[in-house]
Amino acid sequence: MKMLAHKFISVVMAVVVLLSTMSFSVDMHYCGDMLVDFSIMEQVKTCGMEKVKTDCENTTITEKSCCTDAQLNVEGAESMKVSFDQLSFDQQVFVATFTYSYINLFQGIDSNEFSYKDYSPPFVKQNVQVLHQTFII
Repeated sequence: MKMLAHKFISVVMAVVVLLSTMSFSVDMHYCGDMLVDFSIMEQVKTCGMEKVKTDCENTTITEKSCCTDAQLNVEGAESMKVSFDQLSFDQQVFVATFTYSYINLFQGIDSNEFSYKDYSPPFVKQNVQVLHQTFII
C-alpha cells in the first residue's frame, strides 16, 4: 500500500510540474452575456451574429456588436527552465562530469573476457552433502 501511494504521489507531482511549465491560451466567444464557444489553443467558432461589413464606404450609423471575444493567456513558469549558459562554471563541470559518468556506466562489457579461467577451483576438504547431512532421495 505504501509503495502504491508513493507511486501515485510521484505521478501527481510530475503532472503538476508539467502543467506549471506549460503555456496555453483559452479563447471564449460571448454573445451578449452568454458564453457561446470555448476553445483551448485554437480559434473559437463564432455564433454568426457578428456584424456584417457594409459595402458603403461612408456609413454614419454604427452599432455596437453584441458579440465579444475574450482571450486568456496562461504563461508557464520560466523559473524552472534553466539554460545551460545560466549555470556557474562549477555547476557546468558537475553536469558534464555526471553525464559522462552516467553514459559510461551502461557501456557493455566485452563478453569474451573471463576473469576466472586462469584460477583453479578451491580445494574441497570434505564432501558438503555429507557434512550437512542433506541428501536427495
